[in-house]
Amino acid sequence: MKKVNLGALEVGAMGLGCMTMTGVYGAGDEVEGEKVLHRAIELGVTLFDTANGYGAGANERLLGRAFASKRDQVVISTKFGFVIQEGKPPSVDGHPDRVEDRCNESLERLGTEYIDLYFLHRPDPEVPIEDTVGGMARLVESGKVRYLGLCEVNADSLRRANEVHPIAAVQSEYSLWTRDPESGVLAACEELGVGFVPFSPIGRAMLAGGVEKNDGFEQGDIRRAMPRFQGDEFDHNMQLVSEFEGIAEGLSIRPGQLALAWLLAKGDFIAPIPGTKRLKYLEENCAAADIDLSADVVTRLDALFTPERVAGDRYGKQLSWLKSSDSEA
Repeated sequence: MKKVNLGALEVGAMGLGCMTMTGVYGAGDEVEGEKVLHRAIELGVTLFDTANGYGAGANERLLGRAFASKRDQVVISTKFGFVIQEGKPPSVDGHPDRVEDRCNESLERLGTEYIDLYFLHRPDPEVPIEDTVGGMARLVESGKVRYLGLCEVNADSLRRANEVHPIAAVQSEYSLWTRDPESGVLAACEELGVGFVPFSPIGRAMLAGGVEKNDGFEQGDIRRAMPRFQGDEFDHNMQLVSEFEGIAEGLSIRPGQLALAWLLAKGDFIAPIPGTKRLKYLEENCAAADIDLSADVVTRLDALFTPERVAGDRYGKQLSWLKSSDSEA
């Protein structure tokens, strides 16, 4: 697999988001998930993305078990910042004095002495980004973390953070139907030499085809609370997806592969992390790294999924806590 650079960190152009292996889109499957992790290495994937909040730590422990004898073959990225406690509304904590404790907890679950890429899951609206990154920088100085990353930040926050310590990567939702990063942070990343890691690059499977209406999702599937998958918004978006599938068919590739190839065409500093818990989709996604789209196809896709043509917000009221405090995200 071809490589890209996230700052000074080299990774395979296609990473793997591991969140779904322990839930979120319905029930997880850790047995199958471990098979997917091992196969991903064989396919050239090096970047594996998790977080301390995925499955209340279960996701990190899964990676720790799977990579116990393969640590030198993988780049592990994990995150901190979300606080989810029973009986209390979810919140974000970026206080610099608590960063090391969260890191130590992740190190223990992952069974490793260092984290390759450590992300702040969302900016804390009560803590200046400079202070949080200052706390994260101390982890680099102590050898517990190799590189730093930020999730869902705008260009201004990225610049301010990068002045405190070099930022290797920004991770934000970015796909054909979520174009927010194009309003500034992508350009800032390219200018500063910062990598960009799109999560949900296939539109939470909407762009892969076969997604059924909201009432077809399992209990526990986060999409049940997302406006784009409900009612008239879903019906409208499916019309766009139908046209998109026609373009993929004309190119003799799968729709999900077309969505990923479009992202890779946006810059050589971009490494998407499509998530899956199934071998079939892993292999399909990795094959997209070898697809080169013409400029005409990229332009056609840009026009098909302009932000004003996509119906519904990213997050509904139940999930409003996931929105970034940075307005651009």
